[in-house]
Amino acid sequence: MNVLFDSRQLLKLMSSLYTLTGIRANILNLQGRDICLTSDHAPFCEKINSTPEGHERCVACDARAVQQCAKTEKGFYFYRCHAGICEGILPLRSENGLPPLAYLICGQFLDDSPLEEQWENCLRTLDWRPGGTEELRQAFFQFRQYSQKEVSAYSEILEALSSYIRHKEMILTAERTDLQKLKLYLDQHYIEKLSLDSISAQLHIGRTKLCMLAKELSGGKTLSHLITQRRIDAAKTLLLQSDQPVSAIAEAVGIGDYNYFSKVFRSVTGTTPSAFRKAHRRGADD
Repeated sequence: MNVLFDSRQLLKLMSSLYTLTGIRANILNLQGRDICLTSDHAPFCEKINSTPEGHERCVACDARAVQQCAKTEKGFYFYRCHAGICEGILPLRSENGLPPLAYLICGQFLDDSPLEEQWENCLRTLDWRPGGTEELRQAFFQFRQYSQKEVSAYSEILEALSSYIRHKEMILTAERTDLQKLKLYLDQHYIEKLSLDSISAQLHIGRTKLCMLAKELSGGKTLSHLITQRRIDAAKTLLLQSDQPVSAIAEAVGIGDYNYFSKVFRSVTGTTPSAFRKAHRRGADD
């Protein structure tokens, strides 16, 4: 199955999840390989992955977790990795009842059993690794402990997150319609310099058909209008959720000229960016 990943949005979501919980998360494909959103690992895992055999063991462990999760068909699957560290994995589906498109894997952490007991169990799995263990021990004790209640709460959050990923279409099959491909492409690339020719080439869709799709997606408007609307929608979010100056927001949504951005924003919304921010924030306060 050919699957499309919105890497930018997925990375942002995984980073936010780590900021809030202290637990790292990543996306695996159906073969159990990560889709290279980030190379960030916990210090302990960095040391394990630093050797070829350790890396191979981690890759094989992820693949086994995917296989086991697929067999259980019960949603969140909790397990210990090949080095004895706690992890969890959850299938990501396009719709309820359909086969998974990918897997959300999270970890690494320790449960609330005695730490020294968990470390001894970990040591038994590391007889293949040359050298001393003191460096590994220090890294091991940097992992946070979570109770069963906390792990259960976290799994519920991940279930909700999987629905959000599905709703925002961050993971799609390539067998989507041309209309869906155009929408996804604009969502992923609206900050770039776009044209009818460049989008046509990237999506392998003829210019005439692309114009027809744009009209269908925008309610009769042009492709240029569709791109502008996507940028303005993103600008509205940044205006309300950040304190960045308007000029920086213009750059962030792909419009480098501040004056042009203000003009376009006003033509779409009927107000200036600054007035929009002020009015909506005042309304939220009221």
